[in-house]
Amino acid sequence: MAEKQIKQSYTVTCSRAFRDDVLKMAENRGVNAADLARSVALVVSRDAINAFSDPGEPEHTDRETVLLKSGRSKGRPWQRKPRLQIRMAAGYDRVFLRKVLAVALELDRGAAHLHLEAPSHGLEPQAIYKKTHREQAQLAAEKLQNMVSVLAFQPLPSGVQTTEDALYVLGFPPRTVPSPVALRTRFRALASVLHPDSGNGSHAHMSQLNSAMDLMRDFDAL
Repeated sequence: MAEKQIKQSYTVTCSRAFRDDVLKMAENRGVNAADLARSVALVVSRDAINAFSDPGEPEHTDRETVLLKSGRSKGRPWQRKPRLQIRMAAGYDRVFLRKVLAVALELDRGAAHLHLEAPSHGLEPQAIYKKTHREQAQLAAEKLQNMVSVLAFQPLPSGVQTTEDALYVLGFPPRTVPSPVALRTRFRALASVLHPDSGNGSHAHMSQLNSAMDLMRDFDAL
């Protein structure tokens, strides 16, 4: 008999905007936030999830008011960070779960994509072990291409016009304010795979990456 999996209740603090987007998506799908998190964690690799930017903790001014339900202060209003309550398997942390939900939102918006391939059938067991080095290299290249398809953006028809456009191109959730270090790190990572010479990107990708960085630099300077 399989050992019963231990579940844990997580308090995932986040901005109100992020929380509301997650809850709205869950409601539209007829599920809850934990269902979204479990689904993404099951089908998307940890590497792909970790490559996403953390939506981050709420700003100091981003608080919600709740009434205390017990103790001497029962009924008193209390300011706290917005949050999502998620119950799933033990072993995760708050940052990873925020990223998991960010992936769910990006997939729902069409800003990220999953690449699925039909399984191959009819191979004899011994044939699996006779793959040549060339075939193994091809598999590695396909795996890289699949990861690129998850992270790569679709070039915007009208170009990068707003900070929201720039955040989309650079792979950050809407309404976030990434630090200069985070911007540079993300730009270098995307440029390394989306440059025309890499075979995975194009001139359109690089042009919009550069435009997004220029716009975000101007935004930071304000």
